Amino acid sequence: MSTVLKTVSGIMSNQEKKEKLGKVYLVGAGPGDPGLITVRGKYLLEKAEVVVYDYLASSKLLKHTAPNAELIYVGKKGGVRHPVPQDQINQILVDKAKAGKVVVRLKGGDPFIFGRGGEEIQELFDVNIPFEIVPGVTSATAAATYAGIPITHRDFTASVAFITGHEDPNKERSNVDWSKLATGVGTLVIYMGIKNLPIIVENLISHGRDPKTPVAVVRWASTPEQRSVVGTLENIAEVVKENNITPPSLIIVGEVVSLRDTINWYEKRPLFGKKIIVTRTREQASDLVAALEEQGANAIECSTINIEPADSYDILDSEFECIDEYHWILFTSLNSIKYFFKRMYDKGLDARDLKGPSIGVVGKSTADLLHKYGLNADLIPPTFTGEGLAQSLLDQGVEGRNILIPRALHGREILPETLRGAGARVTVAPVYKNVLPEDRKEALREELEKKDVDMITFSSSSTVRNFLSMVNAGSQEELRKLLDGVKIASIGPITGKTVTDNGLQVDLQPEQFTIPDLVDAIVDYYRK
Repeated sequence: MSTVLKTVSGIMSNQEKKEKLGKVYLVGAGPGDPGLITVRGKYLLEKAEVVVYDYLASSKLLKHTAPNAELIYVGKKGGVRHPVPQDQINQILVDKAKAGKVVVRLKGGDPFIFGRGGEEIQELFDVNIPFEIVPGVTSATAAATYAGIPITHRDFTASVAFITGHEDPNKERSNVDWSKLATGVGTLVIYMGIKNLPIIVENLISHGRDPKTPVAVVRWASTPEQRSVVGTLENIAEVVKENNITPPSLIIVGEVVSLRDTINWYEKRPLFGKKIIVTRTREQASDLVAALEEQGANAIECSTINIEPADSYDILDSEFECIDEYHWILFTSLNSIKYFFKRMYDKGLDARDLKGPSIGVVGKSTADLLHKYGLNADLIPPTFTGEGLAQSLLDQGVEGRNILIPRALHGREILPETLRGAGARVTVAPVYKNVLPEDRKEALREELEKKDVDMITFSSSSTVRNFLSMVNAGSQEELRKLLDGVKIASIGPITGKTVTDNGLQVDLQPEQFTIPDLVDAIVDYYRK
C-alpha cells in the first residue's frame, strides 16, 4: 500500500472513531406523572439506545423507549444505600457514550435542582463526551400544584426558596442559612427533609418564623399514590409521624398552604386513591387506562390476553375470491376488524372490494373502528352483544342469506348457530387467536397479593378465563381469599356471566357495553 493510501486510511480510521463517539442527554423526567415529561424528553427517549434511569423516574416513561434499547436501573433512593454509587453511574454514562451510543440519563424532577445533574455533566465534560440537558418539571412546583397550593400568591408572598433538607454528610458546615431563610422568604419548599423535619422546624422557629405558620407535606407528588398532610410548624412533625408519611416527600412552609382547601383539585378526583387492574390486551388497554387515570385512578395494566394472527388464513383467502356473493359480513370485535383488513390488504384488496355485502357490527366502538377503514356499518344492534346482533338480523330475515363472520379462532358459537338455525348459510373465518401471556402471570399474582387492589375490570369473557388461568388459584376458596375486598367490573352481560359461572360476583356493569360507559359506571359506583 502506498504511503498516501496508508495516510488516507489512517485519517478515515480516525474519522470513523470520532463518528462513533456517542452523546449523553440529561433528561428531567418530571415529578412522577409521566404526562409531565417535556416533548423534547419524550422524543429523546424514543431515539435512545441506552436509558439510565432513577428510582424517582416513572417506569411508565420506559414505554416510550425503542424495543431494543438497553435499560439500566441505577435506583437512587433517599434514605437507603444506593445499589449503584454515583461514581459508577458517571462511569456508565462515559462508557456507553464512548461505545458510540445515544444515551439518555433519565432523572426524576429537574436534573439541576438537587438532582446531582451538574456532577454528572462535569464528568462528561472532563472526558470530552458531547452532552445536552433537557430540564424537567421540578418536584417542588409539582408537589405544591398537585396539593392545591400556589407557591406564590400576590396576597401572601412574592418570594420562594428551594432548600435541601439533606446536605452532603461529608461537608464540614451547612450551606443553608436558616437565620435569613426563616423570615426572609415567603414560601419555603424543602426537598428530602422528612428525616430531618424536627431539626428543620426547630431551626425555622428559633430564627423567628411564627410557630403557627401553615405547613404541608406531600408524598409521591403527582402520582396516584400522592398523600398530603397539613399542620403548622409547631405540630407538623407529629402530624407526619401519626400519618406515617415517609420519603419521597416535600415540605412546603408558608401562608400559601392555607389556600389548599380552596384549590385542592388533584386529590378530589372521583377515583383518586383507587387501584384498578385493567385486563384488556396491551394494544387496547391504553384507552381504558387513560380514561381511568383521568378520573384519578391508579390504573395497572395487567393484560390477560395476547392477540396473535391466526395460524391459517385458508378459509378467509378462499372467501375473498367470492366476496361479492355474500349478503353480510359481521364483525363482533375490534380485533376481528383489524386482522380482517390486514389480511385483505396483504392480498392486494381494499375497501372497494367490499362494495357488495352489507356490514354489521356488534357495537358503537366496532363501528367507529370500521369507519377508520373507510366503511360505514349498515347495522348496529341496540344491544351490543352477539345475541343482540343476531336478533337484529333475524328481524330483517336471514333465510338463504350468505353471511361471513371473521372472528377469533375460538369464539362464542351463539351468533353463527342462531343464524344457521334461521336458514342462513354462515361461514366462520378465523382471523386472530387469543393467547395466554405467560410472561405476566407472576406480576398479576403479585399485584393481588399486595392486598391494595380495589377493582378489576373485565372487557370480554376471554379476559376472565385467562385471568383465572394466570392467577392459578388452587381452589375456589383460595381464589376468594385472593380477591377478598376486590370489586369486579364487567363491560356487559356475556362477560358478567363468565364471571359468575366461575363463582365470582359482578359488582358493577354499565347499561351500554362500551369502554366510556364502563368508566362512567365505575365513577358512579365510587361516588355513591
